[in-house]
Amino acid sequence: MKCKEISDHISKWMKDYSKQSRSKGFVVGISGGIDSALTSTLAAMTEKPVLCIEMPIHQSKNQVTRAQNHIKWLKDNFNNVSSHRIDLSDMYDVFTNKNSHNSEDSNHHLALVNTRARLRMTTLYYFAQLNNFLVVGTGNKVEDFGIGFFTKYGDGGVDISPIADLLKTEVFEVSKELGIINEILTAAPTDGLWEDGRTDEDQIGATYPELEWAMSFSGKKESLSKRQTEVLEIFQSLHKMNQHKMKPIPICKIPDKLT
Repeated sequence: MKCKEISDHISKWMKDYSKQSRSKGFVVGISGGIDSALTSTLAAMTEKPVLCIEMPIHQSKNQVTRAQNHIKWLKDNFNNVSSHRIDLSDMYDVFTNKNSHNSEDSNHHLALVNTRARLRMTTLYYFAQLNNFLVVGTGNKVEDFGIGFFTKYGDGGVDISPIADLLKTEVFEVSKELGIINEILTAAPTDGLWEDGRTDEDQIGATYPELEWAMSFSGKKESLSKRQTEVLEIFQSLHKMNQHKMKPIPICKIPDKLT
């Protein structure tokens, strides 16, 4: 994999798109994970202004520390990077307290998890409009087009998606080539939306390499091991269930004879 050429290609694409859209720069939400670390680094490579936003909501200390250390690394290496921290915990708590009538319902907990992502999206767009910046998505190919592992109108609400054609393992390869700090390279992938610190693998039931295998599988199921069969079922189930996220919003077309 030609990591240097790929990173140069993506950063040039971002710079060209920014010019075409007449925007002045980029805003990126920094979570302390590999995807936002790579995305913000690629944005910084464009030489256009990059605003990194920290938006903790009862975040674990290690996630916060990784995010802050990455931002420091970015600022040490690029003079076009600035940052802002806004703790959304109080705002989230107010929303939670107003909607606690069905707190024992499992759907209630999942809805609140997605609310975190949507509060962050709203915050990113506030700063984007304030500065005429583009909101940069941090989703990779497995999440965005494989299993739909993102929040609709949360982290899925973006202007551009520069790493959405990279598999998760490729994200790690390119990140390593660019010198992204080791504590991010070695951290277990997580969306950071659950207070118990569960990882992506905990939620999905499969690793990213396993999911990448399932995305490209075209053989006969009869030849698979028990674990491979499990992973394929996980992938296919999520891929089908989350089509509403991965396809354009359905539009009711009016027949010509009615107009």
